[in-house]
Amino acid sequence: MPVDFAAELKKAIPPERLLVNEPLSKHTTFQIGGPADFLVLPASPVEVAEVLALAEACTVPVTVLGNGSNVLVLDRGIRGLVIKFGAEMGYIRHNGTTVFAGAGALLSEVSQYAAKSKLTGFEFAIGIPGSIGGAVFMNAGAYEGDMSQVVQAVTAVCANGKRQRFVREELLFGYRHSVFQENGCLVCEVELALSAGEDSSIQVRIEDYTNKRHSKQPIDMPSAGSTFKRPPGYFAGTLIEQAGLKGARVGGAQVSTKHAGFIINAGGATARDVLSLISKVQDRVYQQFGISLHPEVRVLGEG
Repeated sequence: MPVDFAAELKKAIPPERLLVNEPLSKHTTFQIGGPADFLVLPASPVEVAEVLALAEACTVPVTVLGNGSNVLVLDRGIRGLVIKFGAEMGYIRHNGTTVFAGAGALLSEVSQYAAKSKLTGFEFAIGIPGSIGGAVFMNAGAYEGDMSQVVQAVTAVCANGKRQRFVREELLFGYRHSVFQENGCLVCEVELALSAGEDSSIQVRIEDYTNKRHSKQPIDMPSAGSTFKRPPGYFAGTLIEQAGLKGARVGGAQVSTKHAGFIINAGGATARDVLSLISKVQDRVYQQFGISLHPEVRVLGEG
């Protein structure tokens, strides 16, 4: 790593938002992960552009965490620069039926904001843990809805530090996929095209989705959300339960006894524990049903 990178980074980011050798277990919903060399909490697209341009000039690798809710950071952490979008870029506003949200805005907060503004179309996101930037990156979804249905444009900063606006057709949304998984650009602002709705019907859907999540998902335990992608024609959690793996453990990692589609940190789990349990689940399900399960969780860093 170039000697001047740290010094230049300290000039660009205030000390309270630049953390050195920061344990990423503090910044992921799994509460797992080794240290980041440098963790930056940007407060604007201008800062994002500045640190990206600096990293490119110094050939320092960049990793984006978002809210840290759909990732497993490995036990040796992440080398180079980690950018985490949080409350500093969590603004939400609207103009008519278009909602604008900074990448760090939580999906639940955007959903509640839309509901209070009597805008419908984003109720499905009320129970998805994570930020809207990460949700666009993964095309997150729940309850028959996903980001591809409501995103009309995204403003991103690319590796050269230049800002670019992507319209819907350029986002290349697919199942848990977007163009940002290939182009290296960082989502900074999301525009949602919603519709005017009836307050009572919006609230009914919000409450229904919230109750379903609380009753069926292990939200009281650290996890990265749903561990596996849904195999065509099946539900991952059902296959795992039918394979007799509900409650199975490796070290501190456990298949949730509440919903087998979730692997949780039952206490002191390492990334190695989680990966071993994922492999065990994949092997058993394939042996019994001939179906391959693929992780939905992104694995980052060094093992």
